Amino acid sequence: MRPSSHSFEILAAFLSRASLAMCILLIASSGLVAQQTRASDQSTSSISSDSPSVPVYQIIQHFAEREEEFKRERDNYTYTQTFVVQTIDSSGQPDGEYRMTSDIVFSTTGKRYDKVTYAPPSTLQRVSLSEQDFADLQNVQPFVLTTNELPKYDITYVGRQRVDELTTYVFEVKPKKIEKTQRYFQGRIWVDDKDLEIVKTYGKAVPDILKHNEENFFPRFETYRENIEGHYWFPTYTHADDVLHFSSGDIRIRMTVRYKDYKRFRVTSRILLPGEAEEEKH
Repeated sequence: MRPSSHSFEILAAFLSRASLAMCILLIASSGLVAQQTRASDQSTSSISSDSPSVPVYQIIQHFAEREEEFKRERDNYTYTQTFVVQTIDSSGQPDGEYRMTSDIVFSTTGKRYDKVTYAPPSTLQRVSLSEQDFADLQNVQPFVLTTNELPKYDITYVGRQRVDELTTYVFEVKPKKIEKTQRYFQGRIWVDDKDLEIVKTYGKAVPDILKHNEENFFPRFETYRENIEGHYWFPTYTHADDVLHFSSGDIRIRMTVRYKDYKRFRVTSRILLPGEAEEEKH
């Protein structure tokens, strides 16, 4: 996300009378960061250092193979996706919003595409969404770590932790190197210790972009998956609540992505009689 050019105008206009408000904002932001740090510490403290029951490399190999299957399988499903980004003011209330709902569907020829069903005018004033934000929506927030992707990442076993009713293995994931124009995930993944499938991710899209006075920063997010049809764990909810530290000032961002109504796409067909076939051609 980029700071909007309009935000610089607002900053200049109010700078002379914003000292007190800025102090309050900085105190609130510091409190928010401290609160997030405490929550992260609590999450980390609940992770045990117990060794897995099978070698770590086998766990990684197995969940990567399952991710490959999951990726192919999800491409056969339709679903509805709602994407919401809000800027949050110093009182904790939204002061701008971008919202888009789309159906991921198939054409009659079987081609998959996004059909936007609801997209009211954006009211965002302090940030604007970038090309990378929309790319991350498709590829990083629903992070998939397949066998082909493994060589791009360093993966370190952290320990074991319960997530709701599941017992999971926790891994730290970070890109080995950053290739130009490529987007990556950096953070943690939680792998169910029975099915050896990823059920949760927490981290951010990288890299942040800072060049030629251009700032394009990305919030930390958490994505949860649910078991669909008893076979695969599909992403159903992503949430972010983070402060982006732009040179023009800190901006708190809240983002949610909801994925629902997963349905397997089935091609319907019927046998045409000779006369009907001629009619179809016309």
